[in-house]
Amino acid sequence: MSRTPDNPDPSLSLAAARRVLRIEADALSLLERDLPPDFAPAVAAILASPGRVIVSGIGKSGHIGHKIAATLASTGTPAYFVHGAEASHGDLGMVGRADVCILISNSGETAELRDLVYHTQRFSIPMIGISSNPDSTLMKAADFRLTLPKAPEACAIGMAPTTSTTLTLALGDALAVALMEQRGFVAEDYGVFHPGGKLGAQMRRVSDLMHGGSEMPLLPADATMEDTLLEMTSKSFGIGVLVSDGRIAGVITDGDLRRNMEGLMGRRAIDIATRDPLTVPPDMLAPEALALLNARKLNVLLVADADARPLGVLHIHDLLRAGVG
Repeated sequence: MSRTPDNPDPSLSLAAARRVLRIEADALSLLERDLPPDFAPAVAAILASPGRVIVSGIGKSGHIGHKIAATLASTGTPAYFVHGAEASHGDLGMVGRADVCILISNSGETAELRDLVYHTQRFSIPMIGISSNPDSTLMKAADFRLTLPKAPEACAIGMAPTTSTTLTLALGDALAVALMEQRGFVAEDYGVFHPGGKLGAQMRRVSDLMHGGSEMPLLPADATMEDTLLEMTSKSFGIGVLVSDGRIAGVITDGDLRRNMEGLMGRRAIDIATRDPLTVPPDMLAPEALALLNARKLNVLLVADADARPLGVLHIHDLLRAGVG
């Protein structure tokens, strides 16, 4: 029976932490030096599969399996987790002949995985086993054997899954990254599967956030100053975009107005506009646009195509509201 000490010793806690990290780091180094021979063939089998990767395990192996399936799915390899016990009560129907299975059991003798093993054998579904016991039932049945190195668990009694789960998790990450690189999976692809939160914001493009169409403050190049002021005021971006033959002829800003107050109303917008303004393409990543705004000390970017046709206006507030930065 465990007990809570009256006066915990901080030095013992730090020593335990360092010991655990050292044991697990040593085990990871051992795995890196001696990767299972079936690692590359397992990657090839997943790449060749027209279906999905089905991951299963029980207990701590199940928790790790959930994470491996999630990492695979978010990095271009369709995957999901099937609970070993639930598989025996109907969820085997989730496992198709075009799939690949990854079954995880440190001992290799987890009874709840038995029916999944039989299912893969019955329908010739490729099965990847992850275990520290190469002579186990699971590993003997596996088509690809990812055997974990013999390394002690990091807990004081040597029984709680610690080192073994760390090794399994790292091996799952190695599979996911190897598959990413083989598929040529890039940051833009990653953004497709992560549209929410901070990460999603970082992957958005200028075209996702800009104001286009009737929201743009567009004016003919020979616009009067009165029309220019009305358009700039109604659109509230602090700029007016002068257009000639469908292309950008210049940009006039609030700063231009203030610098040319003398005789302003008797002039045309083009007289005080910047004739070759800075523009950005619509496929620029939002963080790049924010960096450009900060570097140039600007509040607004003009978005245009390769032929200088105006497509939209992007304000720094649009980026900040979207969580960029």
